[in-house]
Formats: sequence, structure tokens, C-alpha cells
Amino acid sequence: MDLQKLHLAPTTRPYPRPTIHHLRIVLASGLLFLLFLVSYYTTPVASISYRTAVRPSPHRASAVLARCRQLNAQAGPPQDFHQRRQSDRFEEGTSPVLIQNATIWTGADNGTEVVKGDILLDKGLIKGIGHLARAAALQTYGDDLVVVDAKGAWVTPGIVDVHSHMGGSPSPALSGAEDDNSFKGNIQPWLRSLDALNTHDDSYPLSIAGGVTTSLVLPGSADAIGGQAFVIKLRATAERSSSSMLLEPPHHINASFPDPNLPPRWRHIKHACGAHPYVVDKKCAVYDGTRMDTFWDFRQAYNTAKQIKERQDAYCAQALSNDWENLDDFPEDLQWEALVDVLRGRVKVNTHCYEAVDLDAFVRLSNEFQFPVAAFHHASEAYLVPDLLKQAYGNIFITGKPPAIALFAIYARYKREAYRASEFAPRVLAEHGLTVLMKSDHPAVNSRYLLHEAQQAYFYGFPENLAIASVTSNSADVLGMGHRIGYVTKGYDADLVIWDSHPLALGATPVQVFIDGIPQLDSPSVVSKPDNFQQSPKVPNFDDEAKKAVDYDGLPPLLPKKLPFDTTVMFMNVKAIQGIHNGTIQQKYLAREEAKLATVVTHNGSIVCYGTLEKCSKFANLQDPDVSVIDLEGGSILPGLVSFGCPLGLEHINQEPSTNDGSVYDPLYDSIPDNIGGDSSIIRAVDGLQYGTRHALLAYRSGVTVAVTAPIHDGFFSGLGTSFSLGASHKLEDGAIVQEVTAVHVSVRHLSGPSISTQIAVLRRQLRGPFKGETGLWFKKVRLGQIPLVVEAHSADVIATLLVLKKEIETESGRNMRFTITGGAEAYLLARQLSEANVGVILSPARPFPHVWEGRRILPGPPISNNSTVMELISNNVAVGLGCEGMWSSSARNLPFNIAWAAIESGGRLSKEEAIAMGSTNVLKLLGVNMDDTKVDLVATRGGDLGFESKVIAIISARQKTVHMF
Repeated sequence: MDLQKLHLAPTTRPYPRPTIHHLRIVLASGLLFLLFLVSYYTTPVASISYRTAVRPSPHRASAVLARCRQLNAQAGPPQDFHQRRQSDRFEEGTSPVLIQNATIWTGADNGTEVVKGDILLDKGLIKGIGHLARAAALQTYGDDLVVVDAKGAWVTPGIVDVHSHMGGSPSPALSGAEDDNSFKGNIQPWLRSLDALNTHDDSYPLSIAGGVTTSLVLPGSADAIGGQAFVIKLRATAERSSSSMLLEPPHHINASFPDPNLPPRWRHIKHACGAHPYVVDKKCAVYDGTRMDTFWDFRQAYNTAKQIKERQDAYCAQALSNDWENLDDFPEDLQWEALVDVLRGRVKVNTHCYEAVDLDAFVRLSNEFQFPVAAFHHASEAYLVPDLLKQAYGNIFITGKPPAIALFAIYARYKREAYRASEFAPRVLAEHGLTVLMKSDHPAVNSRYLLHEAQQAYFYGFPENLAIASVTSNSADVLGMGHRIGYVTKGYDADLVIWDSHPLALGATPVQVFIDGIPQLDSPSVVSKPDNFQQSPKVPNFDDEAKKAVDYDGLPPLLPKKLPFDTTVMFMNVKAIQGIHNGTIQQKYLAREEAKLATVVTHNGSIVCYGTLEKCSKFANLQDPDVSVIDLEGGSILPGLVSFGCPLGLEHINQEPSTNDGSVYDPLYDSIPDNIGGDSSIIRAVDGLQYGTRHALLAYRSGVTVAVTAPIHDGFFSGLGTSFSLGASHKLEDGAIVQEVTAVHVSVRHLSGPSISTQIAVLRRQLRGPFKGETGLWFKKVRLGQIPLVVEAHSADVIATLLVLKKEIETESGRNMRFTITGGAEAYLLARQLSEANVGVILSPARPFPHVWEGRRILPGPPISNNSTVMELISNNVAVGLGCEGMWSSSARNLPFNIAWAAIESGGRLSKEEAIAMGSTNVLKLLGVNMDDTKVDLVATRGGDLGFESKVIAIISARQKTVHMF
């Protein structure tokens, strides 16, 4: 534009008269401006909707002011809460109870207070603790009083599970009730787990039988914000409704925007970060993305909530100053009100976050939008970044505490995020002043045994007081319910557990469970245990291992130290020696007093002498520098254990295909390529073995020296199993392969593919012939009894059909088949028939759970039933082995605990040798591994044999002609 040509028109020039055209322009411009104003003042950056604006009238002023004053009210119990005389959950007709002569872990003084005395329960509350006179109680309550003599037994608060999907993902799992995950969007704070809380879940009574009285039921982790969570008590109610199970239900469950005059109650919400939201959803083809996408979704959501909060605050600032000019309706939105409440500090944020990168991002999110975090769940790398966690918003000035960390004890490496998880995380975090909670993630991990998570944490060095608190008082506090549950205190809810042993003793089982003062166990089965089970268990020292876990950034070296060939090792102060003779566990030595502790000398991985030091001195001299001397401090030498059920040797990280052998083709589901033999091909697990996995090495360090593994499969056909050493470095090492082919493995289950009858028809066809190709070759061996047929089956109906088929084939062939059932949840129903057919069972898991319909009829064991599944089978002379479960390869290391637990639960009916056999010789026999007594690995333990008191310090391997030291 040429600036010199510009000139101004005279100011005195009259304006032209407006034309119709001009008026139209003015009206249109005004209308557009009006629409802009409406849009500007009613829509934040993220689109939300409001109710129709209505200017408050004077008579509504009090309601508006009440709403505004409520904005800053903090959640929690009213000030007079502990003056209550009756619980809001009290059931009419509940009798008062006096528990006498108890050892009471109260939860007070950071879990260190233990009181000897009595507890009075009435009206759903704890009415008194101390030395209470029975006569006075009888005078008050008369014949209604129920007196329970605890006989010195431990009493704790009810177990509190901070991470459960009970009810939302009920058991047995059925497609019509899988409601814990929504795939409608990545951000859904408006969803509520209460709306999916199914009252028909077989888990409720089972978890109560483990002492669990309260659970936080969370939505799943498919979404970054999966919805609101709710705290429930597990007992059945007279109303039989989901709502009646709630503990302190938020007022929002019956009103979109509740009465502002009511004191706010704690609310809970589920978040998930890291890989999980998108990994889950990729499988369902809902949305795709990265960690960056997840946190942008978080930020957008919280920005929307922040804008609403700011509008509310501005609105109320004006209203509270008595300025009603231009005030329309209160700004709120039903979809986002829960997140607004998060920003007001009235919602407990529970966040599924594993890795340091995710924890860091979420800590930054909490600071950006200024909201406290109640707990990080799973948090497998939290122990590596404790100082980061203390930087979360509100640590010092708001909540006074950093977020709690809710963990598994030993479950790890099932996905990449959990690869660096450590059994030492609880103790490390506690040393840094962080609150640690043990959790279940039910039904993925059975919450009935939540206490066992605390027991394992204690075994690896988590302090005793904090271990018990991690599933009681600290859990209750983190849920915002520490004013009424989690402690044995006068005025608190009458939620108690009487235990048959010290709560941290392996196999501790409730004698009775009270919820709201109501006993939950009818005629409980109680196993008699020795007096020493009432004492705090003695556990090994893992200080060095815990330090290395941190020093090596979660991946400490696990390979054992292999002593050179021709090395002599002398083990001192050995209490017991068990060995194998003709395939049977036998006790070779037992010192019944300390003076009789033995000396054991090994050379090239074989025992050459045991007995007195004098006797064995001819084989080794204590003064010889070439002799390695190891003090077992009253420990034992026993046969190495055998794992089956987890794909040890075929996977590093379960959910990372590039780290695994992968699944085999299945002729019932797939077309098998001709170049591997078509439908007559059979896959060998030995060909896919991977040595040196962390699962295998940790199991080896726990005394599990051999694994039997079948090819990974998703349907009917698996292939040929193999047996290998968990301590070997590679396949070509001496002794690395124990037996190349062990058995033929198949599964007969109610899966999504061909019917059970079809699967049985295929088995019948394979066993009858004609025997074609390699598959035919191996099934012919099965028919002739040369190798076992190992069938995974859980349903008693399927197992019965398999027994009929076995008899049919044996009648035709005139030969006895070798047949083993694995899984076996309902096998006890056919215990006599299995014994008559000479069919053994490997229970996987060792303590069955009704995950699916075909395994719903479990035998729960004490305190619900007299016999466990193990004892029911053994009582009928069925050979039993103990296996581990599917994706939880990290649990293979727990086989010694499972063996000891089964023995404890037997009440003395199982000898130590019979118990060890369930994890060794029985497994080998049932899976077709030929035993050479002279080649069996031996395990040296310090401080004990099986259970919590011992630590494996060496493997004596005759097969590899060496001793492995840890």
C-alpha cells in the first residue's frame, strides 16, 4: 500500500443513512458476537456441557453457599465418629462375642504393640480390649454372649486387600460377567466399579477363609483412567446387594451431586500408566499409542477438570462475598466431577505404574495439576527410585507422606515392565521410609493367600511389624479407612481374625474370621500345629542380596559359582540328610540333638562320606587349603526339586514374544505346514530350550534343580516334553539335558475351539492308530506303555472320560498305559477311581482356585474342609506332584514353600520324605523322567530344610560333577 496516498475524510462530513444491507450486516455481526460470548463462557478448552443457566434467587442463596463451603471440606470421618455405639453395618440378631486369652496384634505403635488379653465384640464394634471379666460380660449380655477361648492364639485385624477385581471379574470366569475393563475410551473417570460388582463370586467365601475381610475393588487397567473404585467388605449381607457390601459408600452413589451438607467421604479412582493401557487395547483393536499418548490423555483430562474447578472457585468466591450479580447456575459436569474431586484432594488416586519412566511421569503429572497420589500399584521399579516417589505432590505439606507402594512379593518378569522386580523391594522401600503394602490383584493372584505375600516379603527381609501392617493397618490407612478398620482398637469395626499360628508362619490359617462382629466360618476345620508355630518365624539373612539388587539396577548376577573339577567340599553341622534310593526318598541321617550334627564330604559332586568329623577326616582335612568348608548351621542336605507347569526354559518374559520359544501349531486349530510333517508332525520342547533365564536361575537358587517342560501351546496339542538342568549355562554343557524326551503332552479343556468330545475323539484316534508319521510313532509308544501320556485336565467330567478311554485302549492292546493328569482342580472327586486306574496327578497350582467353570468344584482345604486336595488324593493312594501355574514362571522358586505348606496342612499325616517326593521323585515318575540315583542333584540348606527358616547355599551336582555355590 502507498502510504503517501492516504488521506482522512473530513470529520464534519455527515454519515450516510443506513440501508437494509447495512442493517443486515449489523444484525449478523451482533448475532455472531453473542454466539461467541455464549461459547466462550460455557466451554473450556476441552468440550464439556453444563446444565441450563439459572440465576440464583435469594431463597436459593443458602443452598449455593452450602455448596461453596463444601468445596474445601476434607474427606474423612465426622468428628464424633468414635462416639458411635453401633456400627452402621450392624446386622440385627448378631450375638455379642467375648474372645478370651488372645495374643493380640493391635496395629498400634507402627505395628509393634502386642497385647495379651481379651476382646469384646458387640453391635458390630470392638467394645473392649484387655483383661475383661467373663462374669461381668455374662451379667451384661446373659445367654446371648458367645465366649471363645483363643488359648493364646494370635488375633489380628481383618486382612485388607488394596488391589482386587473381585466381583468385577468374578470366579469362575464367564464372558457374561467380565466387567472390570471398558474399551470405550482411554479416559473414563465417570465409570464406577460398583456398577459391575457381582455378588455371585465364588471368591468371597474363599478369601474370607484366608482372613480377608475388606477389599478395594478397582476397575481394570485397560484405560489410563479406568474409573472409580469402591471399598467393600466381603461378607454376605441380608440385603444381598452390591451396595450393601460397601464400606462408607461415597454419597455420590445415589446422587449425581450429593447434599453439600453431608460430610465428604473418601472416594477412590484407578489410573494406569506405562505399557498396559495400550498393550491391552491393542489386543482388542480399540486404540493404539505410546506412553507419550497416555500422558497427553492424562493431561487433557486433568486440564478439563482444572478448568471446571477454577470456574467453581471463581463462582464461589463471588457468592461467598454476597455478590450475586450475573451468577448463573453452579458450574459442574457429571462426567468430570470425580476428577474435580481428585484436584480437591478428596479422592484416593491408585495408580498402576511399573517402571521408573512411568513413575517419573506420574509424579510430574501430580505436581502439574496438584493432586496427591495414595498409592502406586505393581511399581516394580519403585525400590530403585525411592527419592523420586518423595517428590510427588503433597508429600510434606498436604498428606505428610509420599505415596504408598503396593507390591507382589515375588511375581516378576511376566512382562517387560516387571523384568526388574525384586523380592527385596519391600525391605528396600521401607528402609527409605516409604509405606509398603502387599496386594493380590485378585483373581490374577488369589487373594485368599494375600497374607502369604506378606510372609514372603518377611522371608526376604521386610520387618515383622511392617509385614503384618502391610495387609492390615497400613492398608487401611492408605484407603482412608484407618479410623475404623485395620486396627484392634476400642470403637473400631469388629473385623478380626483368630489364627492357628503366628500370622507370618508359613501356612497360617484362620480359626475364625469376624466381619462386623459376625463369625464367618461354620464349623471350621483346624489343623493342630506345634507350639513353635506361635513364635515369630526365624528367617535367613539376605542383606548382601538386597544390596546387590539395587547396586545392579534390579538385575544382580544370578549364575552360581562353579567349583573346579576335582574339588572336595566339607559341609559341617548338618542336621539331616535325605537321599534317593531306588526312586524313593529316604532319610539317611537325622541328628536329634546339636551334639550329633554331622559332617558331609563331597568330591566332584558326589557324597563320599557322612557322619562324624573323625569318620570323614580320612576323606578331607580341615587344614587343607584345597578343601572348601561350609557351615550349614543345623541345615540339611536333600534331593533337588523338580518344577513342572511353568514354561521354564522356554521364556524370559511371558508377554514379550521375541524372548520366548512361542506356541506350537495345533492340528485342531491350524493347518500344519508340510515342510514340518503336516498334521503328523510333533514338536519337541528340547529344541527350543533357553538357558540362563532369570526364572530358572532364581528357582535354582531356591533348590529347584531340574525342570520338566512341554512345548508352549494354546489349544489341544502340545508335543514332547523334555527335562533339563536349571543350573546349566547352555545346552552343550555336561548334564544340561537330563532327558531329551519325557512324555507326550496334550490338553483336554473347555476352550474356544473344538468340543471336548472332539478332543477325546482325536485322542482315541491317535491311540488306536493307524500310526502315521512322527506323531503316530510317539502315540504308539504311549499305547504300549513305553512313555506317559500327560493330559492337562481340570474338570472331573473330562477326567472321568479320560479314565474310560484309558481302560478302553488298555483292553484293546493288553498293555498298561502310563497316564498322568496335570492341573487337576477337580481330580479329588475321582480320587478312588484314579487310584484304581494307577493315574497320578500333578496339581497346578498346588492349591487349586476356581478360575474357570471346568475347575469350579475345588476342595478348599482348611478351614473350610478337613482335607486339602493334596490330602484327599494321597489318602486314596494317588501319586501326587506339585506344579506351578502358567504365566507365573517366577513362582517356580516357591516349590519348597508349597511342599512345606502341604505337609503343614496335613496335620502330621505326611512324612517329610512323602512331602519332598511331591516336589521331586513323584514329579519325575509321573512325567516319564528316568531316574539314576547316582546322578541326582542334592541341595545344601543353611538353618533348616524346607520352609522359612532355611536358605539354599549350594547345589551338589553329580550330573555336572561339581558343587555350585551361592
